[in-house]
Amino acid sequence: MRAIKVIKKISMLMTCILCILIFSGCSKNQEIITKTTLKMDTVFQLKAYGPKANEAIEASLSRLDEIEKMASVTIDSSDISKINQAAGKEYVQVHPEIIKMVETAVKYSKLSNGVFDITVGPLVNLWGIGTDNERIPTDEEIKSKLPLVGYNDISINEENNSIKLLKEGMAIDLGGIAKGFAADEVLKIYKEYDIKGGIISLGGSSIYTVGKKPDGTPWNVGVKHPRKDSDQDYVGIINLSEQALSTSGDYERYFIKDGKRYHHILNPSTGYPTDNGVMSVTIVVDSSVPDSNMLADILTKTVFIAGVDNGLKFIDSLQGVSCMAITSDYNIYKSSNWNIKLNKLDPEFKFAN
Repeated sequence: MRAIKVIKKISMLMTCILCILIFSGCSKNQEIITKTTLKMDTVFQLKAYGPKANEAIEASLSRLDEIEKMASVTIDSSDISKINQAAGKEYVQVHPEIIKMVETAVKYSKLSNGVFDITVGPLVNLWGIGTDNERIPTDEEIKSKLPLVGYNDISINEENNSIKLLKEGMAIDLGGIAKGFAADEVLKIYKEYDIKGGIISLGGSSIYTVGKKPDGTPWNVGVKHPRKDSDQDYVGIINLSEQALSTSGDYERYFIKDGKRYHHILNPSTGYPTDNGVMSVTIVVDSSVPDSNMLADILTKTVFIAGVDNGLKFIDSLQGVSCMAITSDYNIYKSSNWNIKLNKLDPEFKFAN
């Protein structure tokens, strides 16, 4: 029985990485090294070519292990678990990388007026979406957890790299930021090893394209069709070079009860899965923007929860960032600075603006 569950989970994770399908070319003269691994409960895939491609990928995998050990909520010895265990009691000294992620999260929580909030941990645990314990909580259970959600109750002491959650029962969840941070760290390694081109794909939801394919053409990234399971079904294909891309959707982790879809992107103000007609959000961030992958990761959730109108207005206020949102009526909405062509557009979808 356990073996069946493991196989099912791996199958789900393989589907996750194909939320954005990667179509890469291959050259007879330059070999693309590809390695796939399971980390952070997600399938990660690294592609690279260059004289030190193997070394770069191995170093990247080691770095990903380090990040998982400090940022995972499922590892009891991680920094995040220690912070959550000490909620309402004391400060916990953590790695500088955790400070950076939490400070960045708080920054965008403030900018989005709380739409993005990493203190949704109690709600995430309550719903259990994507686990064997997923269920629909009662209204009373949700109301009891809402007072524990609030980024203003995160206290950061930069002098000794420590963090405290001010209320007992609070919990941080870095699911909306850690993979983006990890992609930025892998990118640093790729640059250190002088990788000529490649793709960093962490769960399919955080992707960075390095350089171009060996034949000089851009990397092609397919945006997953939010209502079809096949890895060959996509909304369209985007050409990317030296850009970060992140997609979040209600199809990544969800369950259906009485015909209603309950997904993992929770609204921190209501405690329920976001229900505003948005099926998926794709963010593209230019390489000139610092921490581009982490920012893209944060902004997909922010726009998804904020909705099309408010979400796109927020994106338009940022430099080097563009967005495409897909709604349940199969309309595609773009931010004013989205100038990326969507090739091979599925005829089911149409641009609304």
